[in-house]
Amino acid sequence: MRQKQNLNQDQVQKTRNRYSHIKQGRRPDLGDTYYRSGWEANFCRYLNFLLKHKIIVKWLHEPDTFWFHDIKRGTRSYLPDFKIWEKEDSTPFYVEVKGYMDSKSRVKLKRMKKYYPDVKVVLVGKKEYKSLEKQFSALIKYWE
Repeated sequence: MRQKQNLNQDQVQKTRNRYSHIKQGRRPDLGDTYYRSGWEANFCRYLNFLLKHKIIVKWLHEPDTFWFHDIKRGTRSYLPDFKIWEKEDSTPFYVEVKGYMDSKSRVKLKRMKKYYPDVKVVLVGKKEYKSLEKQFSALIKYWE
């Protein structure tokens, strides 16, 4: 019985440290905003690059929370990483940068489609991020 308890504690410890390798925090080149990962910070740098080259007109980091009001238990809200406007008069869309898609993240995205079907959310997963990194890391200063 004792070994089983230790095993469960070890599993809990591994779960808690799942994201310990992620570089969370503020970046001097990006101002006072707190970023949850290096990927998120690099995507911010990418958006600044697009802004500078007039490919987009505006972006915001985590500006809106979407609530799932009918949900009584579990995931009741979703906070997308970025809100982006391609043109002044265009409808903004959201971007979620996800290196690892866990079950909670899947639920949030599924509920977004159900509760907010008219809101566009673009997922930047590992494949998409690596493609951006290959194209832009040498062009964008401070890429991590």
